[in-house]
Amino acid sequence: MEFHFLGTGAGIPSKERNVTAIALKFLTNLNGEVWLFDCGEATQHQVLHTNLKLTQITRIFITHMHGDHIYGLPGVLGTRSFQGGETPLTIYGPKGIREFIKVTLETSQTYLKYPLTIIEIGDDYLEKVDGYTIKVALLDHVIPSYGYRIKEPNQPGKLNVDQLKKLGVPPGPIYKKLKNGETTKLEDGRILNGKEFTGPDQLGRVITVCGDTRPTKSTFDLAEKADLLIHEATFQEGLEEKAVEFHHSTTVQAATIARQANVQRLILTHISARYKNNEQELLESARNVFQNTELASDFSIYSLVRKKETSV
Repeated sequence: MEFHFLGTGAGIPSKERNVTAIALKFLTNLNGEVWLFDCGEATQHQVLHTNLKLTQITRIFITHMHGDHIYGLPGVLGTRSFQGGETPLTIYGPKGIREFIKVTLETSQTYLKYPLTIIEIGDDYLEKVDGYTIKVALLDHVIPSYGYRIKEPNQPGKLNVDQLKKLGVPPGPIYKKLKNGETTKLEDGRILNGKEFTGPDQLGRVITVCGDTRPTKSTFDLAEKADLLIHEATFQEGLEEKAVEFHHSTTVQAATIARQANVQRLILTHISARYKNNEQELLESARNVFQNTELASDFSIYSLVRKKETSV
């Protein structure tokens, strides 16, 4: 998995940071699909500076209906079609997202060549897609804002090739069956149980992406034991009262959630333009609470490796 931060600013774009958009690129699974989280103004322009393609995007997850998270949708949808995209696209978002898309496409007379599915989510929405579990929870913002928890399926453990070779089992299609845990009969009549030749399952990774929010139990629940938490950090440490007033979070509040929820890694985004010259201070304040924290910039790319543990 790779996470491409296309926009990391808060509220309005600046020269350094565009408004929110995060692309999740699958490197080995799902045929290289891209899932997009939020789609702020000029997202399609940001994509031009990457190796991503709009036609790779198969799912878009909108956290809430504020303009800095949705104004890029009409352009992305139209250009995806103009560039020859014909594969289905699914959009998830709060109530109102269907009407927003319908009106903008109709008034601009934009025709899409691909099937478009729009799902209006709510608290506790749950769906399984190709083995991936998508869980949604309502957060605490000025308007309904949601967080998404994505869990990938477990993968079979490493195949013990050396053991198979000692048993005289030559490489071939049978290795794939055994790696998948299947019981297979050899030409000489022997029966092999794949589970006896594979190591511990590789646990599916968990990522949590939160929309704009004040600290809330819902965030903790979504983030619990996640491999990666992506959380807003609109205000610096010491501005907790302002964060409460405007329904946002500080760097320390985001880091506290990460620590309490036992996540592996935290990436901060949705950074106010007021912090142009002291971003290092923002990062250090968060790391004082949760060490494994990073502060995203536009076009930052972060990789997430797979766990290697026994599934429970």
